[in-house]
Amino acid sequence: MSTQISFSKEELARYNRHIIIPEFGLAAQQKLKAAKVLVVGSGGLGSPVLLYLAAAGIGTIGIVDFDVVDDSNLQRQVLFGVSDIGKPKVEAAKARLQALNPHINFILHNTQLTSQNALDVIKDYDVVADGTDNFPTRYLVNDACVLLGKTNVYASIFQFEGQVSVFNYRYPNGDFGPNYRDLYPTPPPPGLVPSCAEGGVLGVLPGIIGSLQALEVIKVITGVGEPLAGRFYIFDASGFESRTFTISRRDDNPLNGKNPTITQLIDYEQFCGVKAVEKPVKEITPRELTELQEKGVTYQLIDVREPYEYEIVNIGAELIPLATVAEQAERINKNIPVIVHCKMGGRSAKAIRELEDKFGFNNLFNLKGGILAYIDDVQPSLTKY
Repeated sequence: MSTQISFSKEELARYNRHIIIPEFGLAAQQKLKAAKVLVVGSGGLGSPVLLYLAAAGIGTIGIVDFDVVDDSNLQRQVLFGVSDIGKPKVEAAKARLQALNPHINFILHNTQLTSQNALDVIKDYDVVADGTDNFPTRYLVNDACVLLGKTNVYASIFQFEGQVSVFNYRYPNGDFGPNYRDLYPTPPPPGLVPSCAEGGVLGVLPGIIGSLQALEVIKVITGVGEPLAGRFYIFDASGFESRTFTISRRDDNPLNGKNPTITQLIDYEQFCGVKAVEKPVKEITPRELTELQEKGVTYQLIDVREPYEYEIVNIGAELIPLATVAEQAERINKNIPVIVHCKMGGRSAKAIRELEDKFGFNNLFNLKGGILAYIDDVQPSLTKY
């Protein structure tokens, strides 16, 4: 296959630093161009994975993501810029990556990966890079890869810790290496392990771990080096320590153990006891808020930004920072419309979900676009930041 792959003069010049490595050479670069890689998630991990795979010359890159770029993403999702806020991530990612390397074919999947579509999406790719941040999708990607015989290059991040492994790797003798269910046969109890959105993540960590993930994808495709198959790598950024554990196939693996019980994709949200996707919240536009004011409707306005942001500019809302909304829930009226806002709408949506889930609120509305949209649409004389 690789001998049929040719390069233009521009490509040969671009990939020269790869080609002149004796252990890599033209043959490995041909394998990269011939390969089709699916990256699931274009966020914290997906950003460096996509940047380095595109730069390396992967011929076809698929991107699965149904989210839009939010201001809160930019602390770690280096694929995007301020001008991308509000755009679908797959579209913004493609534009950025094409600017980096115009010699690549991109396939966009602007959809949520589910048990209904995962096999159809994954089946045409050679390798999958899983950069998701929730258990339902991790198990879904793993199981789909095992059922289809695809290699799953896995990574995860949380606060100061990152993890990397290569699951379901096909060794030269045809045997498959361990997969995610050999490491974690079942998910932890719901609520035991918080998400990055709840517990945070050091912004530089996804860059470190995502780069390692991209490295493993390249090793799997080219056959250069020893992939992290049968091994599980953990990096602690706070102490700059790393450990590598050996993992092996389990006889009781329900997918490919001695007596498999899973032969098709299952309901992963039910299996994990958590949702893979945050539910949408009710919204109100700045213009609609103005209409409420003009009609004299009684409502409550809550600002979930930080105090320093409130001092820069505010629209007269009650200040309840996002981290304190649960403990100050009694300040929020359940009997009248409550409009919640932040800078651009991301934090206020999180506040609303928390209040709805923990306290049963059903009268909360997110100010679409946050205070910046309000300034643009209603009161341009206010200070923007």
